[in-house]
Amino acid sequence: MAKLHGKIALITGATGGIGEATAKLFLQEGASVMLVGRSAEKLAETRSRLVVKLGAERLSHFVADAADEQATAAAVAATVKAFGGLDILLANAGTEGTFKPMDTLTFAEFEQVLRTNVAGVWLAMKYCVEPMQQRGGGSMIAMASMSGLRGFANCTPYVASKHAVCGMVKSAALELAPSGIRVNAIAPGPIDNRMVQSIETQLSPDDPGLVSEGLKAQIPLKRYGTNEEVARMALFLACEDSSYCTGGIFSIDGGYTAG
Repeated sequence: MAKLHGKIALITGATGGIGEATAKLFLQEGASVMLVGRSAEKLAETRSRLVVKLGAERLSHFVADAADEQATAAAVAATVKAFGGLDILLANAGTEGTFKPMDTLTFAEFEQVLRTNVAGVWLAMKYCVEPMQQRGGGSMIAMASMSGLRGFANCTPYVASKHAVCGMVKSAALELAPSGIRVNAIAPGPIDNRMVQSIETQLSPDDPGLVSEGLKAQIPLKRYGTNEEVARMALFLACEDSSYCTGGIFSIDGGYTAG
């Protein structure tokens, strides 16, 4: 039987590379999936690609900014209405923000990253608690980063936000264990997608390849990861294979943070 047969999942940041790859895998494994993102156009495009490959009967979408409380609550309510409940949350919406020395950042630049990456994850968790309790439990998965496990220069807001996600996951795991709700985080290293390309360009506008070469040299496996590899980690945490896992930060970084 498929690992997620009969399960219902909500994925924020569903139009990004990791979000779409995870939605595809969850659908293949039998789940019904609500795609959530802030761009109606990108959501429609993502949904269309998935429908072509997998069909439309277990797929829906909802427009919501991760940091908008009313919209997030409405997205969760729409999931319950469409599919009859909620078992899995992938709080994947995030932004890399602006990479530059901390003393040159504006308050608005700092706040924007924390609103999306921290408040956005908290809001998704907050509104998924009750419907998961009604199902007798569930799995919440937050997208952290290797930047939540160590520091990096010139990206203070992003690093601060991902450390906060790791701490929030540990606290939520303790609070929600009595309800049968498991809470874990995925901490990717460099992944071959738009966000990492943006970071490379910000750090080295004239030659982004220098950043790529430098990072790969520090990764024991000597390559970037893929969206699909992160999706497989999400599947593990979403299904019963990880039934004794909660409060964990699961690195998927080619060994970068092992040293």
